[in-house]
Amino acid sequence: MFELKQLKQLVTVAESGTLSKAAELLHLSQPALSRSMQKLEEELQVSLFERQKNKISLNQNGEMAMEYARKVLRQSQDLITHIRVLDRRQHTISVASCAPTPLWEIKPMLSAIFPEITISTVIKGKNQLLQGLNEDTYQMVIMPEPLIAPDIYCTKYGDEHLYFSLPPDHPLSGCKELPFKSLDGETMLLLSQIGFWHDLHIQKMPNTHFLIQEELFAFGELVKASALPSFTSDIIIKRAGSASNRINIPISDIEANVTYYCLCKSNQKKKLLPFFEKLKNE
Repeated sequence: MFELKQLKQLVTVAESGTLSKAAELLHLSQPALSRSMQKLEEELQVSLFERQKNKISLNQNGEMAMEYARKVLRQSQDLITHIRVLDRRQHTISVASCAPTPLWEIKPMLSAIFPEITISTVIKGKNQLLQGLNEDTYQMVIMPEPLIAPDIYCTKYGDEHLYFSLPPDHPLSGCKELPFKSLDGETMLLLSQIGFWHDLHIQKMPNTHFLIQEELFAFGELVKASALPSFTSDIIIKRAGSASNRINIPISDIEANVTYYCLCKSNQKKKLLPFFEKLKNE
């Protein structure tokens, strides 16, 4: 029976127009490629080429064989891709979140529960989270609101409350709480890759000049050394503490308080059940 490599060779010969060019592209000698095509003809029991002294071209049989060869090669590649994706999913739990802080606890929890499985995490927008969940790109997503749907399992994860982080000499550093608009128009430090919080800051503080920092460590060092306001949250303060030269003031807008929810497809619940049970017992 013919092999996939022969079908690839057939397509390459057809697209190249000459055996010599096809042999060069396939890293074969021209005699070896010629023998392989002759063997393919023997297997099919038909002639595929019109052969002239210095030229070779597909005959009608060859044209049909080439079209089927292309389909078979595409299907074989699809088979490889889908099998590899399935295998990767069996050995990987992909989690996408609307914000970074839930992943700080969720990823270690999953790693402890499933030590033989790779835990992959990423931060995405809300629309991308739902699309990725529906397409099985992610086995679990973390959203800033619940979702009620027949094929979705949804459970509460936890809360996060946003704060302004101000230097002590800032005019508003003595306030008990502040709305977003109180600092709108100032220059502020802002960490990138903070998910939906980024869009919220832009929406609520349209006149603010944000100095966006890409790297977490550099951002932390800059906050310590700078007199510019920035943001923090109760989760960040609990995990990393607060800089001694900073005063953290709760933001009073309702949008500054978020409840996170873990979502997965119903057919993934059984696999993730140990995580969900641990979450409820925490």
